[in-house]
This record gives sequence, structure tokens and C-alpha cells, in this order.
Amino acid sequence: MIARFLAGLLLLAFAAPAPEMRYFLYQRPIQLPVGAAGQACVVVDPTIFAHAAPGLADLRLYNAGAAETPYALQTSETVTGSPQQIALLNPGRSNGKTVFDAEMPPGNFTDLSLAVSGHDFIATVTVSGSQSEGAESTHIGAFTLFDLSSQKLGRSTILHLPNSDFRFLHFAVAGPLPPASFTGLTVSQRPVISPEYVTVAQSTRVTPDDRNSVVSFTLPPHVPVDRVVFVPGAQPPAFSRDVEVQVAPIAPPPANAAVEPDVTPSLQPVTSYGNLLRLHRVQNGLRIDEERLTIDSPYAGFEGPTQWTVTVENGDDAPIQLASVRLEMRKRTLCFDAAAGAVYTLDYGDPALAPPRYDYASLFVPRLGAVEASYGAEQANPAYQPRPDERPFTEKHPALLWIALGLVVALLGLVALRSVKLTTKASS
Repeated sequence: MIARFLAGLLLLAFAAPAPEMRYFLYQRPIQLPVGAAGQACVVVDPTIFAHAAPGLADLRLYNAGAAETPYALQTSETVTGSPQQIALLNPGRSNGKTVFDAEMPPGNFTDLSLAVSGHDFIATVTVSGSQSEGAESTHIGAFTLFDLSSQKLGRSTILHLPNSDFRFLHFAVAGPLPPASFTGLTVSQRPVISPEYVTVAQSTRVTPDDRNSVVSFTLPPHVPVDRVVFVPGAQPPAFSRDVEVQVAPIAPPPANAAVEPDVTPSLQPVTSYGNLLRLHRVQNGLRIDEERLTIDSPYAGFEGPTQWTVTVENGDDAPIQLASVRLEMRKRTLCFDAAAGAVYTLDYGDPALAPPRYDYASLFVPRLGAVEASYGAEQANPAYQPRPDERPFTEKHPALLWIALGLVVALLGLVALRSVKLTTKASS
């Protein structure tokens, strides 16, 4: 009896509201080619995040405005193996060059990152490969390593190899780097799939601030940002600049609409850092071609709108002529099985809902040639009704839950006390 009572309390406490079309604030029609059927996919528009629940938990797809249609939500990801640390073999000198070998893991790879100590150097690394140790090797290419920190032009020790699958690599370094300068290398398996991105916001307005260049964005709630992309102009032709990206929550607008919204003082901004590099030149007879024009964005899980401030630190150098700065998110695709002639709408704007759990999503396999769908304009749900207070009884009246639990504990205590008295009486 007591166990059933407690189970009933738990069911009341954790009952989840069910989706109903009348409780969604917004909807967007899904547009399919005439006569299309089978697996169909549509890219999730960044604007949907602003009116949907966090993580798109309340996203629902309906057929003909009635039947809920299962879907799978896919996020574009980089598919690679984990980076592996590789020890260097047989370090030494040969013909005036530093040489060493490395045994590579099975599979394809491209970029190698060499661990190099030292500063203010420029060197050429010639790389060859073979499938077995000591076998005749194949020339892969020559690559430039550099550290031009004293010229404020950064450092690069990454070798951009073509797609390779050699089991053994041989390195010959021409330049001022002895064998002890090299302590290892890191390799990542070649990406099978490269991520795709969607632009969330873009700005061409760059504001000078002391010795910095500042670009600002205001984003609505829940919109994810995965990276910041910089498009520099022609000047300066070479640069290495540190960048700060700060994300701060914005307070709700004050009663007086003429007053500008301010950053919420109770929540701390989130900040991340990166470096921009562009270097295309011949130095000491060696060609250098290196660019890094994207940086990862900080995670900002704020519930409301946010202010993004991107600061490029120019120091005493001429500012970078930025043509634009973009905030981008990884591409998210919603896929479902479309019936011929059916009409679908995407509904959202009911924060009471938990994320759906469909067998369709668990068993989903993308198909080549899936139908490409698109959206109509977002519109208010004409049948919208405010959701009634569906909170569990125990959540509406939390004191009653504690009273009930107290009564159960007291009852158990009385039962235990009575059992002790009966046992004592029987033994005497």
C-alpha cells in the first residue's frame, strides 16, 4: 500500500505534458516539390531557434495539421579519429640536415603537427613515405616551418600533407633546428565528412576602439554559434592578431522603451580567445603560405538575447581592413518520410514540452538523393491557446508532498514501534 502510494506521488511529480497543436505559438509550412515522396530534408533556419525552446525541444512536425510526424534532427559534424601522439624515431643529423622517422597509424591522414621548441626560425621540412620500414620511399612534398614572433607574424609548425596512408614517414629538416628541437608529432585521421555551416549573423561595421577593431552583434535567445569567420581586405597583406570574443546576456527592456537595454549584471559574460594569421611571402628563399581566419566561439547557454563583441587587438599595427565578420552555426537538418500530396507544418513555441523520442530518429539512415524541402514564412498559430497550468499536483502544492512524506515516515515509525512492543511482550 505504502509503495503504491509513493509510486503514485512520483508519477504525479514527473508527468510530462503532451504536445497539442493549439499550444504552439508559431508554425511554418514545409514546402515540397510537387508529387515528392520518400525521405525529405530541410535545413533548420537560424531564426527558428529564437522562438523555439532551448535545443529545439518543442519542435514538432504535423501532417495536414493533425498527425504528428516523426523526424530525425541531424547536426553536421566533422567525422575523424581522435588525435594521436606519435613518438619520433631515429633522430639525428645527415648531410647537414636534422632527420627523424615516425611510424604512422593505419588509415588516411593529412595535417601533421610537429612539436618544435625554439623561437625565431624558418626551416624547410622534406617528407617522404613508405609502407614498410627501410623500404624505398616516395617523395611527398616540402613544407615550411616558421616562428616569426619577433616580427609579430606568428608561428606555424603544421605540415599540410596531401591525403596519405604511408605507414612510415621520413623527415629531413633544412634550417637552424637541431634534433633536440623536435619532441614528437600529432596526427588526426583525415576527415571523412567536413562540417557545413549556416550564417547566423554578418556585419561589415567595424568600430575602432583605442588600438582595437570591434564588431558587435545582438542575437535572439537560444541561437547557437559555433565559429566566427573573418573576411579580411587586402591590407595589411600580412598579419597575426589576437582576438577576443565576449558574449554577454542582455537584460529585458525597461518599462521606458526609450532607454537602451543593458547587460544583465547578475550573469557574467563568457569569453574566448583566438588568433588570426595571414602570411603569404618568400623569406630566406622559402615560400610561406599560411592562413587562419576562423576561431571557435565560446559556449553561451543564456536563456535570453545576447550581445556578442568581437575585438581584434591591433596593438601598434595598422588595423586589418575587415570586409565582414560572420557568426556561423553548424548546419542542422530535419529529415522525415514525406507522403505524396501531404501538407506539413513545423510547429514550435511551447516551452512546456520535452524533446521527442522517435524510433524513426533512432533508426534513421540518410539517403542519397533525399528530397530537398524548404520553408514558408513563419506565422503565428491561428488556433493558439495558452496552455493551462499542467504542472503536476505536487509541483503546484509542494508543501503537500512533504506533508504526505512526513505522514508516511510517521506511519512507518508507529508500525516499527508497535512491532518492537509486540516482540518485547512475546519474549517476556
